[in-house]
Amino acid sequence: MRIPCPHCGERAAEEFSYLGDATVTRPAPDAGIDAFVDYAYRRDNPAGALAEYWYHGGGCRSWLVVTRDTRDHRILGAVDAQARGAMEAQR
Repeated sequence: MRIPCPHCGERAAEEFSYLGDATVTRPAPDAGIDAFVDYAYRRDNPAGALAEYWYHGGGCRSWLVVTRDTRDHRILGAVDAQARGAMEAQR
């Protein structure tokens, strides 16, 4: 699998570390134990495009949001995680 780093270009997946689903939001500290259990353990397993966090430790050392098709592992795109956060904050 090859990941298109927006800073370094297309690279082998071995240069990256996978963190997980980029669509899940950590609950507030006062949300209660059930909210935290849902966050930590009860996850969907969608078939299709999924935004995921990946760290490019073998290159620019940036966090990326990679969109990957979970059915065939095809990479659909990648953006810098900080840039994505800034774009979402403007909405």
